[in-house]
Amino acid sequence: MVLSRFWLAIFISSILFILVGVSIGHHYGLDYIINGKKDDPIQIGEKYLNELPRFLQDSIQKADENTFVINRDTTNLDTSYVYKNKTVKIYSGVQKSDGLLPTCKSTVLDLIIPLIAYLAFFCGLMQLLIDSGAAEKLAKKLSPVFVKVFPSVPKNHPSISYMTLNFAANFLGLDSAATPFGLKAMESLQEINPNKDKASDAQIMFMCLHAAGLTLIPTSIIGYRAAENATNPADVMLPCIITSFIGTLAAFLIIGIKQKINFKSVSLITALMTIIAAIVGLLFYVNSLDLIGKNVFTSNLSGIMLVGIIGVTLVFAFVNEKKFVEQETTIFDSFVTGANNGLKTGITIFPYVLGMLVAISLFRNSGLFEIISNWIALFFANIGVAKEITDSLPVALLRPFSSGGSRGFMIDAMRQAGPDSFTGRLVCIFQCSAETTFYVIAVYFGSVKIKNTRYTLGAMLLVDLICVIAAILVAGWFF
Repeated sequence: MVLSRFWLAIFISSILFILVGVSIGHHYGLDYIINGKKDDPIQIGEKYLNELPRFLQDSIQKADENTFVINRDTTNLDTSYVYKNKTVKIYSGVQKSDGLLPTCKSTVLDLIIPLIAYLAFFCGLMQLLIDSGAAEKLAKKLSPVFVKVFPSVPKNHPSISYMTLNFAANFLGLDSAATPFGLKAMESLQEINPNKDKASDAQIMFMCLHAAGLTLIPTSIIGYRAAENATNPADVMLPCIITSFIGTLAAFLIIGIKQKINFKSVSLITALMTIIAAIVGLLFYVNSLDLIGKNVFTSNLSGIMLVGIIGVTLVFAFVNEKKFVEQETTIFDSFVTGANNGLKTGITIFPYVLGMLVAISLFRNSGLFEIISNWIALFFANIGVAKEITDSLPVALLRPFSSGGSRGFMIDAMRQAGPDSFTGRLVCIFQCSAETTFYVIAVYFGSVKIKNTRYTLGAMLLVDLICVIAAILVAGWFF
């Protein structure tokens, strides 16, 4: 219900803001909101050539292809004048996001089709884990801990193994693998959900822990920093790990208190201390490496682990081939069955993802998001927050809405302030330490057709806020 109302609020407020903009002349036309593409110039006016100042008329007529660019304000994007068919079209600024129709198209071609392919492959592997008995064995090993975190989940339930694989994939930065594992976990948890339209406690806990995104190897962030010629692309690795761990711990405590989980459990404390020890050990190990060693470690570990997961799954399936025979199937047929289920899941979640992304597109292109983010940045600037932090806030504000949008702001911030500046490093930590909240809710709850998400959205946004505060503090500590 909360998500539905928020979605409606985004749509309605954006449309009203656009209509007001048209009525006061802020928008020259609305075609860019419907058909425009990200980074395209926005037309702000059209005049006859003789209506322009004389120096502009001369400059346009002398310019190549009758196009003249004037740097009206060094703090803003250039304004372009294009003379064609007796009129001069005036462009200024660029589009923040794809328009409605291009968003629909890109959602299918650039997001859903690749996602369905990932789902098909990894759901095929998960089917092998189920049929070979590996999932059952993994669930038995981890049941003592998961029963404490998810008291409503029966001991040795298959969802335990799926959640474990999802957390492990997130931990290693394997986004393509994490989503299929997570969707399978949600489907499994839905089987024991007494109210199919309402999110269960276990599903909410899983969603919030997943969204906190505890990351061991922020591979993509390191890659973007390397592309921007950072002196040490991996220097944000430790801050990213610490910040994402703080977010994960906050998510666990917030939801745990809400669900009255027993935090004094020996198995739970042991598991938590084991994770902390592993992270500390990793920090010491990585810190002992030189620059080349860090780059090799961060670029190879995730890939090795992914190949290892695939290899172990196939070998285990081969060793236990008799179990497939008992079920009157083969290893390959089992994989195909799982892949087919992944395909169906991808088709199911498509409308949910599309609805959310189109709303976000309208919100950004209307200009409303930019105004809100500027107000927030101005507020923090007036209370004494450093400019290096306020310049980073657009990434933090946009991250819950759009991974691609916040990534664009992150890259732009690194280019403007420098990848080795405080701003350049902070935006990377923001990008790494939080999840695309609205997209994740749409995908995961949409896959099992849950309508009432209860307090999930509020809890996830609170965790996002904690991650932002932690990122600022950790970045200040390190840099």
